[in-house]
Amino acid sequence: MKRDWIALLALVCALASNAAAADNQLTDEEKQDGWILLFNGKDYAGWRCNNGKPIASEVVDGCMQPYKSGGYIVMHERQFGDFILKCDVKMPEPCNSGVFFRIEDPANPVHTGFEIQVSTGKGTSCHDFGAIYDLVPLKKNATKGPNVWNSIEVKCQGPLVSVKLNGETVCEMNADEFDKPGERAIAGEHKFELEGKKRAVKDFARKGYLGFQDHGHPVWYKNVKLLPLGKEQ
Repeated sequence: MKRDWIALLALVCALASNAAAADNQLTDEEKQDGWILLFNGKDYAGWRCNNGKPIASEVVDGCMQPYKSGGYIVMHERQFGDFILKCDVKMPEPCNSGVFFRIEDPANPVHTGFEIQVSTGKGTSCHDFGAIYDLVPLKKNATKGPNVWNSIEVKCQGPLVSVKLNGETVCEMNADEFDKPGERAIAGEHKFELEGKKRAVKDFARKGYLGFQDHGHPVWYKNVKLLPLGKEQ
């Protein structure tokens, strides 16, 4: 009898583990907490290219593919302000992509939104994997490397942005501290401008579109889910 109970317990644990690990689904706990599944793993329902065109690339093995999508960003149709965004990404060597959010103008995502760099770089600069691109360098590089799944978590709340890579906080920013046009909060200049004039990051929109970048390399995203925060709920 004892062996039967042990076997039953092992089966229950295995089933629970599989349920928690199911791709492109919300757990019961996530549903109760208010998480939204943004990508269903079957098609691009709710998504389009930032240029307004349908997405040309296919969903393969439950993954979206920004590469050769027909646009610069595979973008969700809804806008979000304060939120926690989670996704998993796998990339070959080399790779260059990005997780964009708070895009104000879909026709100009680079200069009207924020980007979390996705790449196979092993450094800690503001251009390495997990950094808030061209603005804030990494505290550490927590990548697992190419050809394996890496988890990304981005939290936005007012001016505060934080990034976790594989469960470790690797980058944090207070946009209000970037109050001088063309300058980073710590040191150096950034590239962001609008109509030929350098921008102060504190003036970036606090709500906008999110999506994934095609920068000329194959890359795969899955388990894209979002928890609205505060008034967004």
